[in-house]
Amino acid sequence: MEKNKGKIKIAMPKGRLFDKVNELMKEAGFDIVVNGRSYRPYINDPQIEVKLIKPQNIPKLVELGSQDVAFTGHDWITEEKADVVELIDLGFNPVSVVAAIQEKVNFNKLKKKKIRVVSEYENLTKKFLKRLGSEYVFIKSFGATEVFIPEDADMMIDNISSGKTLENNNLKIVNELLKSSTRMIANKQALKDPFKKKKIEDIIMMFKGVFNARDRVFMDMNISRDLLDKILPSLPAMKSPTVSELYDKKSYSVKIVVKKSEVNELIPRLKKKGVTDILVFNLEKVIP
Repeated sequence: MEKNKGKIKIAMPKGRLFDKVNELMKEAGFDIVVNGRSYRPYINDPQIEVKLIKPQNIPKLVELGSQDVAFTGHDWITEEKADVVELIDLGFNPVSVVAAIQEKVNFNKLKKKKIRVVSEYENLTKKFLKRLGSEYVFIKSFGATEVFIPEDADMMIDNISSGKTLENNNLKIVNELLKSSTRMIANKQALKDPFKKKKIEDIIMMFKGVFNARDRVFMDMNISRDLLDKILPSLPAMKSPTVSELYDKKSYSVKIVVKKSEVNELIPRLKKKGVTDILVFNLEKVIP
């Protein structure tokens, strides 16, 4: 048995994002168990150490090397100006960081005044207002940014998914600063370490296998000998169908992996052509 050559440190995001990342980890074969209020969960891979950290703190910790790999939003990577490598876009929690003001306020008039702006994103906010050319007073918020307007602030900069919160508070978007989603990131030096680089690449391969599987199904069907050459050329597959002769020597079992979006159209077409015994299975991983 090969000796353990080392470990990689992975920062998992605390809060609502944890569940989605944890689900992906589990589907990829990594079981994480959180023990009460401990910030160091158990993981079933002895080559990995896991720590729970707030998404906002993650980018800098990865840049500094105290964590090798992590999951956090692109918005926080940009906000913290973190010098890290974005390995893969997981697509979780897609949001837009926007500037919003009261619905009844004229934005062109507001720009000429000293704007009271509230946000969790200090760097993104200051960069935007500098580009806008307006004088401003920055107010740091710690959640529920929309409650500051209109008494305590003129403008808010925050992330939104549907925009419902803005609508419910009579706010309108005047600018989109950036689009964001959850990224898997890595420390640059960690990627130069052969062991860590290989381990990270293996994890990414498993993740991609899970994403591929979520989009595809496995189909098994029986096709008679006289129909095989007519049907095979029209079958979708990742490369080509797998064909095995059945015991009766009169038919073949044909196996394919296809996109889920193709199944509802494919099954009636195959039945019409004489295909029988069609089975459809969900997949756990698909590694091309």
